[in-house]
Parts: sequence; structure tokens; C-alpha cells
Amino acid sequence: MNARKWVKRLWITFACVLVLVVGVGAWIVVQNDFAVREVQVTIPGPKQPLKAVLALPTEGKGPRGLVVFAHGDGVADASGDEVYRPIWEAFARAGYASLSWNKPGVGGAPGNWLHQSMSDRSAEVDAALDWAKRQPEIDPNRLGVWGISQGGWVLPKVAGDRTDLRFMILVGAAVNWVRQGEYNLRAELQDQGAPAGKLDAELRRRAARLRLLEEGAAYDKYLASGLDNSPMSRDRWRFVLQNFRADVTDQLPKVRTPTLLMLGDHDRNVDVKETEATYRAGIPRGLLTVEKLRDSSHSAVKYELDNPDSVWGLITFVAAPRSIYVPGYLDSLTEFVKKHGR
Repeated sequence: MNARKWVKRLWITFACVLVLVVGVGAWIVVQNDFAVREVQVTIPGPKQPLKAVLALPTEGKGPRGLVVFAHGDGVADASGDEVYRPIWEAFARAGYASLSWNKPGVGGAPGNWLHQSMSDRSAEVDAALDWAKRQPEIDPNRLGVWGISQGGWVLPKVAGDRTDLRFMILVGAAVNWVRQGEYNLRAELQDQGAPAGKLDAELRRRAARLRLLEEGAAYDKYLASGLDNSPMSRDRWRFVLQNFRADVTDQLPKVRTPTLLMLGDHDRNVDVKETEATYRAGIPRGLLTVEKLRDSSHSAVKYELDNPDSVWGLITFVAAPRSIYVPGYLDSLTEFVKKHGR
């Protein structure tokens, strides 16, 4: 084969690779283009300003309904590290805006979320709802809340204290801090295939840590105990110390808001059987809808993708972010809001 033909083949190969790269890039751009307009806002919070994002639908006119978000545990910015955007879009399809904020101390927000109690977090949601009712873009008569995991200790108090909410949506909601922690420990060790002896040792370690919490031990005493090879930070110990008695059971009978409880069948964090039973016993009759999500993790993400080491999960998150969630989850959000939020 002469040199000219080699050059021609190289150019054809280069062109094909270029087309493929451009095509993939365009696909990713389209998949990450959500039907919401994000506006940075600052909300006067109960202790410090809240650095927030108001995600408004791009279609339709007039004041919008609003869904206020409550994060789970851990560091979280307003977008939930970008996993909220498909959820914002689902609410936008129902004509609702979404409002979420950086946890205190995250992304330049003042404060420290590890210094908060669950009541502090409920007060933040109340402040956000009161602020939103004064905004011209928001219809004050169409308000709802969405929360995940630890948000299950935050939002029922809000719903029980207020009369202006149209709906509450909870995903993987926790009931009791102590029991949830033990359930999570057992589930994680089972997934790891840990021997029974390791489980027994970890349960003993957990019981000793709980005794320190119950006596209100200072951080230095916890540290000196040597219980944990990688001990909690001082702030984390403070956070657990002020929240480990959290239990939503007594709050549920006060709720007068239509509630959608969404539970994954592969939830390693929360005992969904306990959650369902507690909510059915506590929420007044006729107000509760329970939806069980098949092949779902704690956060309604597909179970096989919900792993920080999953390469395919990362690829899906980047190239098709709506597809990280189990089928039907986003549609259920839209339909529930349409039904109860008009």
C-alpha cells in the first residue's frame, strides 16, 4: 500500500474518532440540560443566612408552587452534589419550583452543619417556607417539602406544626437514630460477608460508644476510650451527641399533610420495614401513600449504581444523570405533586 493510501486511511480514522467524540460530547450536554432555571438566592435563616438555589421551571408562566428540600446526613451543597437536578426537573413538570441550600459551612455558606440539631434543621425549613411565601415567583398557596434519609427527622416536625403545606415526600426516611445505626452496621457487614465474630465485636464496640453518648461524655473522654481506630472528629461527636436520641414516632400523629413515603428494597441505611410500619401506625388515616421502589438503594438510585467505586455508576451519572434513578421514581414525584399540589 502506498503512502498516499496510508495517509487517506489515517485521515478517515481521525475523522471517525472526531465525529464520535463530538457526538458523545453533544449527547452529554443534552443529557445534562435540565428544564429548570437556577437562581442563586440568600434566605434569612434562624441562625445565619442560607446560601440557596431556587430552581424555577423554564416552561409556563405565573407564580409557581414550591418544593423545599431537606438533605440527608453528610456534606451537601444545594444541588445535593448535582443529583437533585433530575428531581428538580420532575417537580418542574408539575409546575413547581424547588428550593435547596448549602448546608452551613458548605460551599462558602456561613456556620457549621455539625453544630445543628434536627430541630435546628426544621427551623431552617420553616424559615425557607416563610421567605418563599413573600417572593413574587412563588404561589404561597402551593407549598410542599421533599426530604431524604435524615430529612425524616426534619420534615415531619415541620408538617406537624404548619397548616400551609400541600404535601410531604420522604425518601428512605429514618425513624430512630440508634436502631437505624445498628441496622446499617449489620447490613454493611452482611454485604461485606464479614464473619459472625466481627459482627459481635462491632456490636460490642457500638454498645460501648452508646454508653458514652448516654452519659453525655465529652469528646476527650470518647477519644481516650480508644473505641474507634478512626475516631470521629470533635464536631462529629458533638453532632451525634445532640442528635442520637432522634425519633420521629411521636411527630407523625401531628401530621395533617398528604405524605408520600418512598422506600427502596435494597436500602442498607434504613430498616424500611420498620419505617413503613411506624408511618402506617402514626400518620392519620387517608394521608399516607407508600411506594416501594424495586431494585432501589437508600436514595432511589439503582442499587447496582449506588457504589462510590462503580465505574458504570460514574459513567451513568455523567452521561445520563436521569438514569441513575430507578424506573418510575421521577414520574411518581411528578404525579404526586400534580395530584396534591393544585
